[in-house]
Amino acid sequence: MDTDLIMLGHGSGGTLSHQLLDELVVPTISGLTANQQNDAALLQAGTSRLAFTTDGYVVDPLRFPGGSIGSLAVHGTVNDLAMIGARPLWLSCGLIIEEGFSRRELADLLADLRRAADRACVQVVTGDTKVVPRGKADRLFITTSGVGLLEHDLEIHGANARPGDCIILSGSAGDHGMAVLAAREGLDAGGLQSDSAPLWGLVAALLKTAGDGLHVLRDPTRGGIATTLKEIAIQSGVLLTIEEAAIPVKSQVRGLCDMLGLDPLYVANEGKLLAFVAPEVAETALEALQRLPLGRDAAIIGRVEQGEPGRVRMRTSVGGMRMIEMLAGEQLPRIC
Repeated sequence: MDTDLIMLGHGSGGTLSHQLLDELVVPTISGLTANQQNDAALLQAGTSRLAFTTDGYVVDPLRFPGGSIGSLAVHGTVNDLAMIGARPLWLSCGLIIEEGFSRRELADLLADLRRAADRACVQVVTGDTKVVPRGKADRLFITTSGVGLLEHDLEIHGANARPGDCIILSGSAGDHGMAVLAAREGLDAGGLQSDSAPLWGLVAALLKTAGDGLHVLRDPTRGGIATTLKEIAIQSGVLLTIEEAAIPVKSQVRGLCDMLGLDPLYVANEGKLLAFVAPEVAETALEALQRLPLGRDAAIIGRVEQGEPGRVRMRTSVGGMRMIEMLAGEQLPRIC
């Protein structure tokens, strides 16, 4: 195989994607170190701290139980802002539309986008639209960029995990990826819906209750919980230990994963967060999440420990230890 080719089928969240970012994209256009790479960029504007992020959405199918590419394009971007503690304020929206795409379907998807923006309390203030010839795109791609405001002086990023920290997951794993897969393949998912949702409300609760005990926030999207935890372990240079029995997984997700030979830990989420908090505020932070609808199933799933840096291990439900690595390739294509 020609190693100079970029192959399809390896989206963000896989080891090949990380290689591409680390060896080509980031060194060429920004020069950021691994410790400086987070879900959003932190910018200083006078006395204000702003967050800025961008993302592209290519989900298939365009509409799925619990959401659509329109709502997903808002939720994914506002959540990236929230993951460094920024209150989302403004969005841009870029549309790439294949010639022949239904105007009525486009109108419905844009209405989804607008409703999601209103729910997230953000404004779409600028954008761009391009129509490309048939066969040059797959119906509709959306890119959104977002700007948010940090209203505190905390430093919340992936290099801040500290030994002793408790790891909180805000709800069940794998809902989004399995809902999209079931819709695409015509599988019976037992009423499972995507968890796609804006997370700022959960983050605001954590900021209020945990304060400077809140060290890391991440939304485990492509690559799932496992890949996100591995990224944090590498950035922070720590050992993470998680408990399989503590990770909430819906029966529909577990059943579909068992049938298809998939691991819920590597399945994408679009409405969950991982929070690393100091042990003295962990229970208070957990209770604050559980009082909110999006956090009612939140659980402490592990801890940060002294040990071999960059390693993630899971104590299985039968008592053994399993090492957790990044997703190789992409478990489920076209889900974000």
